Amino acid sequence: MRELVIDDCTPGEGKTLGALMVAVYSSLPGFPSPAEQPRYYDMLANIRNLAERPGARVLVARMNGEVAGGVVYLGDMAHYGSGGTAGSRRNASGIRLLAVDPEWRGHGIGKALTEFCIELARKAGHREVVLHTTATMQTAWKMYEGLGFRRDEELDFMQEALPVYGFSLPLGS
Repeated sequence: MRELVIDDCTPGEGKTLGALMVAVYSSLPGFPSPAEQPRYYDMLANIRNLAERPGARVLVARMNGEVAGGVVYLGDMAHYGSGGTAGSRRNASGIRLLAVDPEWRGHGIGKALTEFCIELARKAGHREVVLHTTATMQTAWKMYEGLGFRRDEELDFMQEALPVYGFSLPLGS
């Protein structure tokens, strides 16, 4: 029996989730390597530190009690922390740094994490959810579009030499 639980990342899970984030992002074809963007990978390795931002939650998905994935939810876009204009969005929540352990892909974990964040945004009374992805993340890209996210070119930016594409999901009032 598979049991999926989504909750805040505990201090003891922080290093595990950070290592998972580094492994997932560094394995993406065409994505910058740790040598090319060491600060980015340091942030991933220490992902739990993002929970210190106002309105932020670092969420972990556990399958049968084991860390299977994670994401960062930001309830205050002023602390979103990406390039581009996302930080200036008001009455919005953000989703960053979604990753699923390759052993658990195909079990709906990424979708469940995203839906969990959308529900947090609704409970906060926000009008939209914002996120970013890259061309190398086509599986996530398709999942986001399937959940109703639309390309939002105003949110696009360059992370050094990597184009990063913005998406937003309007929430009913």
